[in-house]
This record gives sequence, structure tokens and C-alpha cells, in this order.
Amino acid sequence: MDRVASIEQLAARQFDLLVIGGGIIGAGIAEAASAHGLDVALVERSDFAGATSSASTKLVHGGLRYLQMGDVRLVREAHQERRYLMSVVAPHLVQRLPFVFPLYRNGPHRPWVVRTGVLLYSALARARLNGRVSTKRALRLVPQLRTEGLHSSALYADAWTNDGRLTIANVRAAADRNAVVLNYAEVTAVREDGADVLVDGRTVRVAARLIVNATGPWLDRIRRLEDPDAAPSVRLSKGVHLIVDGGEGWSAAVTIPHDKVRVSFAIPWEGKLLLGTTDTLHEGEPEDGRVTDEDVQTILDEASVAVHDLGAVRASFWGLRVLPGGPGATANARRETVYTRGPSGMLSVAGGKLTTYRRIALDALEQLGIRNLDRQPRPLPGATGLARIPWPMELDAATRTHLLHLYGSLGPEVLAPALDDPSLLEPLVPGRPDLRAQALYAREHEWARTDEDVLRRRTTAWLSGLGLDSEHGSEVSTADPAARS
Repeated sequence: MDRVASIEQLAARQFDLLVIGGGIIGAGIAEAASAHGLDVALVERSDFAGATSSASTKLVHGGLRYLQMGDVRLVREAHQERRYLMSVVAPHLVQRLPFVFPLYRNGPHRPWVVRTGVLLYSALARARLNGRVSTKRALRLVPQLRTEGLHSSALYADAWTNDGRLTIANVRAAADRNAVVLNYAEVTAVREDGADVLVDGRTVRVAARLIVNATGPWLDRIRRLEDPDAAPSVRLSKGVHLIVDGGEGWSAAVTIPHDKVRVSFAIPWEGKLLLGTTDTLHEGEPEDGRVTDEDVQTILDEASVAVHDLGAVRASFWGLRVLPGGPGATANARRETVYTRGPSGMLSVAGGKLTTYRRIALDALEQLGIRNLDRQPRPLPGATGLARIPWPMELDAATRTHLLHLYGSLGPEVLAPALDDPSLLEPLVPGRPDLRAQALYAREHEWARTDEDVLRRRTTAWLSGLGLDSEHGSEVSTADPAARS
């Protein structure tokens, strides 16, 4: 359905559910609702995955540190969801990654405590891993691991993903079931029978029996459209990441402990190293966030605890986590999901984890009174038929692997126009495996409207030529005032 037709449908149909917010939670809710036969509309103020949902640490994980916080239930649930994502929902997008946990003599944890925690973590993950590895093996996995003062290392496994494309895949699944999905469509009013949406200069009155507010950092702003007197319900934590040169020869990531609770990561990612994240209270409007010199230095200092010879900083990006309101440091706050109902019946969904988005979506439907939910995992578009993909032309191994990861079995569909126009097989940007055919596909089939939509959230082309324009590389804003968890 093209954009003009989608706008007309948005105005004409009586929807069972209107989902506000096109991050991973909103997209997951739209996918689950459409799978259960509801007539769904999904609207997003900027681009799908345009904020935190494309600015995460790219991990699908149980959360080793949550064991330290005593949240065994969250870890168990997250591991179950990780297994579902890797095996059924999106095995092309969610892939296993080992993690080395180095234990230094002056570190915050006793080695036996960490090894015991890793063994429990692996048991919850149903994984068979040795909780302790030799320095020699750790160096084979992570050649840049710092060994000065190293007591021992633990090893466990989680997974990584392309968070933006995982979000797009959920939007695609909903749209394939006849949901109306629109980005760059801003809700300006909330009523008992629906909402007003400003889209392409036109205000559309949307009729909907149920409304979900899944706008992440903008949650309270939408709540105030329903109830001007709504009190603040959440607080925000800023997470900053850096992309630096390095990672060649790495076959594992590094989990770096900093105190009894906080860890950061060094992750081999798309031919670079992804470092982070920070966890600091953000006050003010979501649009006011930025990467500071202090953020950059903190990440570099923390990574240097366990990794030597870090390369040049090529980019930085930031996002905002939504945490339950309350006192205390954000790093110690529980990563729980909170559901609240407004006076007109709108359900607001706050918090949660990328890993458990599917469970959160189903719980949200339950909160709305939808019964007899099927909680078994469903494959997203592109997730089946991965063993034998009929590529329409010969491709080099790197390009084929790249397309398989981003699109799964939809890869031939992406390449089909290149049979008539071979120029679409040319690189989209120098130095990356993305093809011009992907840009065409992003605009025609994945709702991309700007170059940034294509380069940043549908492909990996934004990683080409980073670090040329600023002291700390290219900062990627995830809460643009003109834009939209």
C-alpha cells in the first residue's frame, strides 16, 4: 500500500487498535495485534526505529548484571525470548555471540562470584559453557584484551542484532496483514474514540476502539494529550555509544565490569568496535540530549580497562532509556515494564528491553483485554527458507552474507529490479557491502522517506567514511525535534 493510499485508509477505516510510536515496542504490538486478527493502525512521528530503537547496544541478551540485582525472573524470560528470536522469529537478524568477562585483581568482583554467576546465567540460558577460560584462549577470542593484572576470564554467550532492521521487520509483518503503517505522522490529539494525526500537512481524524501509547521517551507528552494534568510517570537515562576502529580478528565481545552493578561492552560490529554504554540521568526534553566530551572520555576510559590500542573514534550515537519514576541511580533502576491507563482508556507502555519486546507486546494486548493470546513465536518476514535462497544472480560471498543478515529470504526480492537495471548492483556508498538496490527497496517497500532513513536504519551505509567532520566523529542524533524505544 503506497503512502497516499495509507493516509486515505487511516482516515476511512474503523480500527480496533491505534498504536502510537514506531519503535521496537510499538512495532511489536502492531505485529502481535495484527497476528491476532485486530484491525491495526501504527503511526510514528518520525521514522520507524528513529530514536532509541536504532541506538541500542545491539544486544539480545539475558542481562548478566541483572543476576547481581537479584532479578532472576527477568533473566530467565530474556533468555527464553533470545532463544525464540534466534531460532524462529528472526534467525537471520539475531545471531549468537560469545562474551569474555575479564577479572582483574583490582576489579569490583571476586572471581569465584563471577564464575558462579556465569554458570547460573548459562544454566538459565540452557547453554553449555565453561565458566572459566585460560588467558591464552581469551586472547584468541579477543586479541586486544588487556592482560596486565588479569586474574582470569569467564566466558558466556548471548546474541547481537541489527536493532533498526528488527523493528522494520515487525512493521513489515503488521503491514503484510493489512495494518495501516505510517511514519512521519504525528498524533496531535487523543480522544476516547481515537486520535488526530498530522500527516503530510493534513490532519486526519482516526477512529479507533483502543489506543496504545508506545512512544518511549515521549510517553508523558502523549499522556498529556489525553490528560493535561497527567503527572510525570517516568525518568530517562541517556546511553551513549562510540564506534571506533578495531575489532579485526575478534570472535567474541568483552563485558567490562566497573562496579558491583554496571558493566560496559566492546563489541566487534560491522568491521568496527562498538563501545558503551553510559547510563546517566537525562533531565529536560528528549530532544535536548547530546553526546558530550565527558561522555566520549568516559566510554574510552572504561573500554581501556580491558582493551588496549583502541582505534580512532569514528562516530557517536545516543538514545534514551525509559525507566520507572523514582529515586536512586539510573544504573540501579529495574528494567521493568509499567502499564498505565489514562482517563480515556489509552494504555501507556513504559520501559522494557529490546530482547523482551515480543513478551511486552503480548502483555500489552492482555492489558487491553485481548484474550486467548497465542504466545508461541512467529517468524518475521524473511525468517524462513534460509537454508536455500534462490539468489537471482551471482554475488560475492561478503555481499551475499550481508544481504542474508539484513533481509533473510527476502534478499532475492531486494535484488529483483537489478535483473533489468544492473547498475543497482553497484555499491550504495564506497567501502560498504550495501547495494543501490537496497536503497530502492527501502523507499519502495520499507517506508524510507529521507536519505537518513535509508543510510541509517535500512542499510549500514552510514558507517562509510565516518569520522571526517568532527572531533569525535559523526554524532548520530536519535531524538531530533522534528522526529518522533
